Parts: sequence; structure tokens; C-alpha cells
Amino acid sequence: MTAMPALGDLLRDLAPQVLGALSRRHGQFDACEDAVQEALLAAIRRWPTGGVPEQPRAWLHTVATRALVDGWRADSARRRREAQVALDPADRAPVADDDALVLLFLCCHPVLSPPSQLALTLRAVGGLTTAEVAAAFLVPEDTMSQRIRRAKQRIRDAGARFTMPPPAERVGRLAVVLHVLYLIFNEGYTASAGPSLHRTDLTAEAIRLSRLLHRLLPGEPEVAGLLALMLLTHARRAARAAGDGSIVPLADQDRSRWDHTAIADGQALLTRTLGTGPIGPYQIQAAIAALHDEATTAEQTDWPQILALYSLLAEVNPGPVVTLSRAVALAMVHGPTAGLALLGTLGADERMAHTHRLEAVRAHLLELSGDLPAARDGYLRAARMTASLPEQRYLTRRAAQLRGS
Repeated sequence: MTAMPALGDLLRDLAPQVLGALSRRHGQFDACEDAVQEALLAAIRRWPTGGVPEQPRAWLHTVATRALVDGWRADSARRRREAQVALDPADRAPVADDDALVLLFLCCHPVLSPPSQLALTLRAVGGLTTAEVAAAFLVPEDTMSQRIRRAKQRIRDAGARFTMPPPAERVGRLAVVLHVLYLIFNEGYTASAGPSLHRTDLTAEAIRLSRLLHRLLPGEPEVAGLLALMLLTHARRAARAAGDGSIVPLADQDRSRWDHTAIADGQALLTRTLGTGPIGPYQIQAAIAALHDEATTAEQTDWPQILALYSLLAEVNPGPVVTLSRAVALAMVHGPTAGLALLGTLGADERMAHTHRLEAVRAHLLELSGDLPAARDGYLRAARMTASLPEQRYLTRRAAQLRGS
């Protein structure tokens, strides 16, 4: 037995490798995924007391294969297949790195809804248990179990095989994979609900999977751009909250607490990437994040360049969230009235009806313009719209401070 490493990290690394090997050998992604989950639960029960086996991946592979055989034994229609597997030793071939890439593409199959893609990616590729995925989405474990089961059923019904999609589909599917990783990171960086501002388990997992994707597809500029964006953004995490957990806005953060190693890594990755292929939204957002990180003080932020990049982003990837961020940059360059005018174009956009961010940004720009009563009302409206307790407290406090101004 080997010394006990960080068990959770080890299992998250091994789970997609074992699942990839089983799926490549036997097909039946849904059955293989269930078998791997059984093996992971067995490891969680046994390894803390008995120690990690000398070959932990082989151990998981063997236990998962036995679980597959047990499942086939229960189905009389598969007895012949069971006999064939029983006579053939378990596949001990090294797991190909490409297996993890195939898993990512499979979990982001277009027949699945975005929430199902997120959940299946976290469980099958991220190695999280159903309970952990359920906690990430703030739903009961039974609900998440049913969602994952339906997702695997839809993949099976679609006739998907454990292979990379054909080249004609790959570009579009890669965009979905990147979007899923982007959403996982965003939910971890600013949790949409609950008592904590961050979900470090999700941000760490998104970065880990993006590193893996970049290693497997080093020539894809947008893959590198997404990884750079995550590193440059996550570098500020330690300074985003005060000791009591309250939110610290970017302009007020102690920049000495930023992770400057991560910033340097993100900047180097972005420098190597820009100009190597078509510019995409993740590269542009990474460039914006780099400009924020390069400023030693809030006053030194290059807002004109940031505004130019947001204008480019609005051409490449238009949408209300981009417009929202562009309005802030516009206000910083040309004054809050200009920013408020741009925000006015979002009033009828139904996509912004269920988020507090439009009200929060409008309140901020109203405060900058000197209209404190309207700003206070806006902060309070935004506070009522968010399910995040740290954001509720921050917005309510901002409103209270303006009441006394």
C-alpha cells in the first residue's frame, strides 16, 4: 500500500481515466459510468483505513469491471456477453489521454440540456459524486440522481458512441465544451445562491479540466484563452472578501493579496495564444482580465483599452451580459450618463429579467452620477432579486450608506 494522498483529488484524477478505459472497451457509457461510481464509493470506504493500493487505477478498474459483470449477470439477455468478459482478463492497457477528451465531448452531447451537460461533466469527467454535484446545483441528491440518469439515457437513445465526434461536428461541440467549463467556473467564482461568495471546489475543477483540455488540444486558441481567463480571474479570489466574508469591490481590493504567480501564468499563456488563430470571446475576455490585473491601483486601470475590447467582444459575441459590462467601461471613460444610456437598451431584454445584475450596475452608475436616492432604491431592488447572501448583504449595505449621505 502507498501513503495516503489527498483522497478526493486522487479519485477525481482517476475517475475519468477508468471511465474512459471501460467505455472504450465495452461501450455502454451509462452502465460504465454507474460501475465507476460504485468503484469510487468502494474506494472511499476502504482506502482511508486500508491505505491506497500500489496501483490505484488498476484497483478501480478491476472493481468497476466486476460491477459491470454483476450488472450483466442480472440481465439474462446479456449472459453471453458476461461469459465473454469473464473469459477475457480485464483490459490493462494504459489509458489514453484522449479518453478524457472523448468524455468531455460525450457529456456535452447536443441532445442534452445545458444543466444536464454541466451535471454530467462534473460527475463523469470531474469525478464528483452525485451528492457533490447536487450540492453544487443546490438541489436534493435524488433530484440530481434522476437528472443524471435521464441524461445518460438520452445519450444512449441518441446512439452516441465512445468516440470523438466527426470533424464536421467537432468545432460546434468544442464550443459547447468550453461553455460548460466557463459556466462551472463562473458558478464557483460567484455562487448564484447560498451563504458563500465562492465555491472553490467548482473553480478548481473548472481550471483542472481546462488545463486537461489545453494539454490535449494545445493548438486551439479559444481553449488557451479560456484557461488564461480562469487563471487571471481566479488570481483575485483571496482579495474579494473581507475577514467577515463581506464582498470587497474590485476597486477597493488589496492587490498585494492577488495571486501574482497565477497572473503571470495567465499573461504568458495569453501572449503565446494571441495572433495564432481567429480571435474569440474567451481570448478577448482574458485580455480584459489581464488589463485589470496589470493595474497596480484602481486609478491606473486602462479603461479606454478595456472599453475597446468590450466593443470588440460585442461584435464577436453580442449579448446582454456583454452590454452590461461594456456599460461600466463606457461610464469609466465617458461618464456615468453614457453608461446609463447604454443600460437603457437592456430594459426590454427578457434575458435580464431574472438577474439582479442589471439593477446593481444601474444603481452603481446612478451613484456615480450623484442621484443617490435612485441609486439607493436600485441597490435595494437588486438585493431582493439575488439568492446570494453575501451579495444581498453587500447591496443592502450600499443602500444604507447612501441613506446617510
